Amino acid sequence: MFEGSWLLAAPPARVAAVLVDLADYPTWWPEVRAVASLGPDDAQALCRSRLPYTLDLRLHAESRTAPELRVSVDGDLRGEVAWWVEEGRHGDTRLRLDQEVEVTGRLLPALAAVGGPVLRWNHDAMMRSGVAGLRRRLREPDEAPAG
Repeated sequence: MFEGSWLLAAPPARVAAVLVDLADYPTWWPEVRAVASLGPDDAQALCRSRLPYTLDLRLHAESRTAPELRVSVDGDLRGEVAWWVEEGRHGDTRLRLDQEVEVTGRLLPALAAVGGPVLRWNHDAMMRSGVAGLRRRLREPDEAPAG
């Protein structure tokens, strides 16, 4: 289980809109290398953090409505990921991540058995980078001006 929580200087509706747009993740989250749509509720994502291993994940949207944005995950990881998007005290957003997954890929189960702290370090680095990218993305205008 991985968890995290952050305070973001943007309204919850804006945060939720960015988080449900999986196709846009590679533009702001460097470790999300590619996302391909597999249908209206399904996508394939390739992710790579510090370890020399690219995760191949299939995602299925379970809930796209705040406060809970939830996807089921299959592939190199299997389980569920939920973002909780809640209004803070000053119009900002409290964002919480709950990720309950097990490793299922080619090499990952063996690494998880002996290298749990390494996998946690790798995941933490990916999350720090993702939250930094999300903060940058939230500072951008909703739409580019027509030109």
